[in-house]
Amino acid sequence: MEVKKENRLLLAALIIAVGLWLMGDGIGNGIVKYKKMDRKVTVKGLSEREVPANKVTWPLIYKELGNDPSAMFELIEQKNQKVVSFLKAAGLTEDEISVNPPTIRDRQADNYGNEIMNYRYKAECVITVTSTEVDKIRQLMKRQSELMKQGIALVSEEYGDNSIRYEFTGLTSIKPEMVEEAMKNAAATAEQFAHDADAKLGGVITAQQGQFSIEDRDANTPYIKRVRVVNTVEYAIK
Repeated sequence: MEVKKENRLLLAALIIAVGLWLMGDGIGNGIVKYKKMDRKVTVKGLSEREVPANKVTWPLIYKELGNDPSAMFELIEQKNQKVVSFLKAAGLTEDEISVNPPTIRDRQADNYGNEIMNYRYKAECVITVTSTEVDKIRQLMKRQSELMKQGIALVSEEYGDNSIRYEFTGLTSIKPEMVEEAMKNAAATAEQFAHDADAKLGGVITAQQGQFSIEDRDANTPYIKRVRVVNTVEYAIK
């Protein structure tokens, strides 16, 4: 009886041991398969090109000082007419020219330090040109001295809303080609990775299109824009 009982115990222990071994082997194989199934590579594909701006906004700004608002408004009206005539003579249309109301500041009201001023009022006048004829406007900018001869001294506003702005509005026309190029570049990178890893490239798992960015090529040529997009693509590796 003692022997039979001992044999049963040994048999049970053996069965448990075999079961644990099989379970462990199964778990191990599951991890390996998971890792094999999870073999993938994520790459980025870049597409970049330079394009000329196709829209320009040019504010022509001049300032006036005076003590009589009525006389200042009359002078501003005369100067506005001269500026508009200058622009139209260069071939610009009414739709491309916008005359903004002058901004008048009472310098005496703002004088907290009791500064002695010869002129109480300061006016800022802005005539805005908006055009798709970028090259024509750039050439016209070089002729600002002609207005100086008529007593109109244009000033430069480098910051804020009164700065010269160049834009590129034709993204829709080049977007499909750039997306295709970015995908091709991503595929080439993935192929090279697979080759270096002595593997084969599988299909696309996921693909994410990045945001398009449009920036100045550099500070000296804001009328040349750099358009850029980066796509992120995940490929399977065999």
